[in-house]
Amino acid sequence: MPLRYTIARMNVVGCLLAMCAVLGPVAAQSLTPAAVAAPMEKALRENILGFWYPQSLDRKHGGYTINHGPEGKPKGDAPKMIVTQSRMVWLFARAARAGYGDRKQMLAAAEHGYQFLTTKMWDAKNGGFYWEVDVTGEKKLRPKKHMYGESFALYAISEYAQASGRKDVLAFATKVFDLFEKKAHDAKYGGYRETFEEDWTPSPLGEQGYMGVDSSVKLMNTHLHLMEAMTTFYRASQLPLARERLLELMMIESNAVVRKDVGSCSDQYKLDWTPIREGGGARASYGHDLENIWLLVDAAETARVPVAPMMDLFRSNFAYSLKYGWDEKDGGFWDWGPFLQPATARSKTWWVEAEALVSALTMFKLTNDPLYWGIFEKTWVFTNRHQIDWVHGEWWPSVSERLESSGDKANTWKAGYHNGRAMIECIQLLKGLQEQK
Repeated sequence: MPLRYTIARMNVVGCLLAMCAVLGPVAAQSLTPAAVAAPMEKALRENILGFWYPQSLDRKHGGYTINHGPEGKPKGDAPKMIVTQSRMVWLFARAARAGYGDRKQMLAAAEHGYQFLTTKMWDAKNGGFYWEVDVTGEKKLRPKKHMYGESFALYAISEYAQASGRKDVLAFATKVFDLFEKKAHDAKYGGYRETFEEDWTPSPLGEQGYMGVDSSVKLMNTHLHLMEAMTTFYRASQLPLARERLLELMMIESNAVVRKDVGSCSDQYKLDWTPIREGGGARASYGHDLENIWLLVDAAETARVPVAPMMDLFRSNFAYSLKYGWDEKDGGFWDWGPFLQPATARSKTWWVEAEALVSALTMFKLTNDPLYWGIFEKTWVFTNRHQIDWVHGEWWPSVSERLESSGDKANTWKAGYHNGRAMIECIQLLKGLQEQK
């Protein structure tokens, strides 16, 4: 067992015992912001960044190795997918900008991934990023374009532009934004078409895209990540058109995707934003609803528009997830469930708990309602005890209803983005709460 994880585990267990002794009803505020910020910073520095740096850097082929088993050991070469390769660029860049880890090392790690994105995953002929390449980046395994993946590339490059201050990186991000505008923006209905062939012609109707739905479908999920990408790009560029698109995406995420007769959001839509209310469109994803809240707050603050008009939506969406997706016994939120019924996917997923932490703390900051602090605190206790692996590093992808942790620490869809971001955002929010006192 690595020494740093042994020491970290001893410290965290002591903190957890103290927390568990005082946690009663969800609304009970038992710890100060400072008491929570310390173990979160340890989780960020030692458990997350300590896991990914430097072992994820593929020194032979470029980009990142994101293929690690339950004990965190590399499982060998694996294809490289635009979503997780971009998320790792984002993590190292964001850590550098926030002041975590050695700044030169973090920027060099981001540059390492940026070079792979822009030389191996970028389509020099048609523009845009391939969905998946082989380990070397030479063979294009899944060459078509999907805006879910493209959004993460814009997010990562925009964050790296901010962290590094480099004009050439910002220029590349602007090129990506311009490509979105030219190839994918839906001027008639708003938002973006999502599924394209390699040359950016729209995929034939009826063809299943990389996100598992018909090419004619728009997803809340894709547009949620387009909004976070646009928030970061506008923050970096201050381009008026980027702000216009950000406001458009905010309207979609605060209105079009909300099922007002239910109190939750849904994921699947026709091109004109008519909801598809069967299959995957007939269920609530608690993690996405909660993530949407704090990302809308961040977008509003970046665009310099008031948050207050959206507060009723935030309360309603949070209340829905709390009613149907909250685990009162152990804390944390389940994965998903059918509308207006208790959760049926009753496992705890690392990214859902990460987003729930930021959302609950954001709501507490906005309302000063102790209910949200209690949810934040109890979710953190659960996460610290069961989702974070203090022995081998990183977070378990899944925790069962019987509190059994399992799964690979890194794979095509799991990198250091959700949990790394949650720790950075929560620490900043907690420090802000400390200053208020």
